[in-house]
Amino acid sequence: MNIVILAAGQGKRMRSDLPKVLHPLAGKPLLQHVIDCARNLAPRRIVIVHGHGGDQVREAIGSSPSGRELLWALQSPQLGTGHAVMQAAPQLDDSVPTLVLYGDVPLTSQETLRRLVDAAGTDRLALLTVDLDDPTGYGRIVREGGKVARIVEHKDADQGTRAIREVNTGILVAPTAALKRWLQGLSSDNAQNEYYLTDIVAAAVQDEVTVTSAQPDAVWETLGVNSKLQLAELERIHQGNVARRLLEDGVTLADPARFDLRGTLRCGRDVTIDVNCVFEDEVEIGDGARIGANCVIRNARIAAGAQILPFTHIEGASVGANARIGPYARLRPGTELGEGTHVGNFVEMKNTTMAAGSKANHLAYVGDATVGERVNIGAGTITCNYDGVNKHRTVIEDDAFIGSDTQLVAPITVGRGATLGAGTTLSRNAPAGKLTVSRARQVTIDAWQRPKKKQGN
Repeated sequence: MNIVILAAGQGKRMRSDLPKVLHPLAGKPLLQHVIDCARNLAPRRIVIVHGHGGDQVREAIGSSPSGRELLWALQSPQLGTGHAVMQAAPQLDDSVPTLVLYGDVPLTSQETLRRLVDAAGTDRLALLTVDLDDPTGYGRIVREGGKVARIVEHKDADQGTRAIREVNTGILVAPTAALKRWLQGLSSDNAQNEYYLTDIVAAAVQDEVTVTSAQPDAVWETLGVNSKLQLAELERIHQGNVARRLLEDGVTLADPARFDLRGTLRCGRDVTIDVNCVFEDEVEIGDGARIGANCVIRNARIAAGAQILPFTHIEGASVGANARIGPYARLRPGTELGEGTHVGNFVEMKNTTMAAGSKANHLAYVGDATVGERVNIGAGTITCNYDGVNKHRTVIEDDAFIGSDTQLVAPITVGRGATLGAGTTLSRNAPAGKLTVSRARQVTIDAWQRPKKKQGN
């Protein structure tokens, strides 16, 4: 099939300079949601009709590796949905049907669209319709003898027609050669002075083409975004759907209403996630792992049995089995922690590997480092990895003990089993198995007196 995605609208009610279809839902542009769903239908081609902010839309969507096979059609000026599809028509293959989608309707399911495509077959016009308690603003489906006869837009409808609850969602499938012919016959003689795509229904009936319909599993599949309020409402619907799927898969969510996924999340058995956690890009959580409240985890792997305590940020890192991270820890890209490691409160790690059983329990920065097994890194330790131009690496070998308030001036190596006394600034390698200390000698001045405040000051 061909798929046409209409994405030319300005979205004035969004009150934003960002084109409406680029506003994010679950961390991904609205339009990208529609494109991803469309691709799952294995279409012959996808044509995106762009207009307002078109260059920005093409740059955001078309420049990605997955966007290179997309076709684009410019609609300028924007004269309605029928006019939009006209712009895509020259790029459509007449030998297969055409599915029309909308770039601001992000939650339509693949199953619903397959149902609609099946209803259309190769020679019928199929409309996706839905019954609403309050159909105000929607085009009404007018049936005669149970068959779809036409669609009447709300502004053009009389009182009797406005009482109809079955409405048009705008999503449809049509035989392409006939669609092109019907588009050529459209008129803008209506309340909006626009070319309505819905007017092809009457043309199809006149040509004795069967007009059929299908309905989605849920009304929210057909909801569009025209304001920040509607965007927020769809965000919660989407996150609620994701949360339900995770619960059905056995994940424990402390509160499904306080959970956000902005990418993909794969969980093992008996995973527990507390409130207000955000997962971005690709995250994998192993069996029995526990994620504390208010964590942000992006593009990371958490192994089985690990505990991520509250307010921890993890990005581009992997955490080993039975590790304990946080609270208030930050793991930056390139960090790989081994089994049973501990990274405590207010510890930041970047581009660092730390082997099994090692600990940095509080108040430390460990960057561009290779840390062996069973190493203890004391509070206040800093790897001085940047000389103002280049980054340098720190190596801490197995069983080393790094005292509190220590600075390791890279490039530097702390030998196996070495001990660094508290307050040491290490600028040369520390030998294995030895105590290394660099600090000023402590002196007590017996005759010293604290200054006294002068009178009158």
